[in-house]
Amino acid sequence: MPGGPKYLVIDGYTKEARDQLVSGGASMASDLYQNMLIKCSPPGAECDVLFPSDKGTSFPSDEQLESYDGIAWTGCSSCLNDTHLPEITQQIDLTRRAFEAGVPSFGSCWAAQIAVVAAGGQVQPNPNGREMGIARKIELTPAGRAHPMYEGKTSVFDAFTSHDDEITHLPPGAVVLSRNPWTQVQSIAVTYQGGTFWGLQYHPEYDLHELARLAFCRIPKLINHGFFRDEPTALQFIDDLENLHLDHGRKDIAWKLGIDADVMNDDVRLCEVRNWVNRLVLPKMK
Repeated sequence: MPGGPKYLVIDGYTKEARDQLVSGGASMASDLYQNMLIKCSPPGAECDVLFPSDKGTSFPSDEQLESYDGIAWTGCSSCLNDTHLPEITQQIDLTRRAFEAGVPSFGSCWAAQIAVVAAGGQVQPNPNGREMGIARKIELTPAGRAHPMYEGKTSVFDAFTSHDDEITHLPPGAVVLSRNPWTQVQSIAVTYQGGTFWGLQYHPEYDLHELARLAFCRIPKLINHGFFRDEPTALQFIDDLENLHLDHGRKDIAWKLGIDADVMNDDVRLCEVRNWVNRLVLPKMK
């Protein structure tokens, strides 16, 4: 196959939100996605990045969208119900155009939500509150067990997560692929206007270090939500994540935090991404 796939990575974070992440030692979402896509693709893969929330952003034309082999949406700290904000409505419109372009799409968290909203579904705050850190006991639905995105994945698994909202109403052409006791839609496949979008509520692009830095950036919020009693407790959790990231053999930390190969083994953690590349992106190139 000459060359590798060319992706458009869409990072919906505002400039202020991106700067906050970087100031806390976290990577920008688009950088995480570029690294993940290149790792999961044949040699020669390339990524263009779009920041649709930035003022003055030039959005790609329909022809430009169609030139990509895959479109990937990162997570985002905005809320899809803030439809009075142009940066939200513009991204919803861009998602519809991506569907119409027929380019395979994929993404995490915000991505699953925006795919559903663009196709006519709804997203609301999760009545259980924020899901943060490790999403436990994600279970494939019968449709998920038969879906190509989960080929090679166990029927129940844990995954990195950080979100307040959840998908509540499905549009026509959407199929729920997994759920857990906290969030009723943990992954979804949406077919709309001739396009296909595989979306995860969780974050395969994270690793233990990135989760640690994200938690650091969110310490006041996480204390307010009851995840930590105080700042020293939060900092201890962050140190544990960083130390386990440096040495996956730290059984004491893994046992204390209840963390295993689901998030520490790249082959397991990135299974859905590789399946998307192999099942949807690469066939489009032929």
